[in-house]
Amino acid sequence: MDMAMDGNAGLLVRRLAGAIGAEVSGVALAPDMSEPLVARLRALWLEHGVLVFRDQQALHPAALAGFARRFGEVVEYPFIKGLPEAPEVIPVVKLEHETANFGGLWHSDTAYLEQPPMATMLIAREVPPFGGDTLFASGTAAYAALSPGMRRLLEPLKAVNSSAKADVTKTREDRLKDGARDDARPVYEAEHPVVRTHPETGRRALYVNGGHTSRFAGMTEAESKALLDFLFAHQVRPEFTFRMGWAPGTLALWDNRCVLHNPVNDYHGYRRVMHRVTLAGDRPA
Repeated sequence: MDMAMDGNAGLLVRRLAGAIGAEVSGVALAPDMSEPLVARLRALWLEHGVLVFRDQQALHPAALAGFARRFGEVVEYPFIKGLPEAPEVIPVVKLEHETANFGGLWHSDTAYLEQPPMATMLIAREVPPFGGDTLFASGTAAYAALSPGMRRLLEPLKAVNSSAKADVTKTREDRLKDGARDDARPVYEAEHPVVRTHPETGRRALYVNGGHTSRFAGMTEAESKALLDFLFAHQVRPEFTFRMGWAPGTLALWDNRCVLHNPVNDYHGYRRVMHRVTLAGDRPA
């Protein structure tokens, strides 16, 4: 087990997989955390792509939003209303009678926006007795594993990302029935580089995803399909991923600029309630 004490007193960091993910213990997340501690957590997040914190039940919705603001500007989700007591906090819910889960496929959050989020925070409030795990994958590791020839092919390409892809709209339908925003546009679409450079680390990452990427710019969907299908499969190879289980109070913070995720839909008949906050990002380059 790769576990090490961090320089900050009481902070314990355990890597979760070879390519991505670390669990951090010995810290109570709060809006009034010290600047040095926030800076250290940010450095760990940039290093590992995903940070997992357990037993954060005290982080109620308003405190969750306040803690998130220590990392960046909190932005609201374009389709679904936030909580009355904390409008920036989005409920991510699957009810007992539902079979489709919210965002239930491999994706990067809202890649169809001109400026997709920098980061996502998700905390578990209610979890099923089994299942409901989330898979994460490193776009950085996926890019690094490509051949030089494939990298040269991809470097100049841009991809069209749309909120209207059939698979992803299906995973939003139930929530839109009871929580749709009045100002949501019917379709959001944006072009982004297929390979993006991380603005803080300088590392290159694949930036396409099966939930939102429909084609390459300047090409048809049919012309794009074979290469996109290869990239969608390549970027979620097991060696680029890890799988995490949830308990009430578990919080995950992931870097949406280089990390994909997929909530596993294997708990029909049970309720799962999460609260999500997203942080503003820049235009991918």
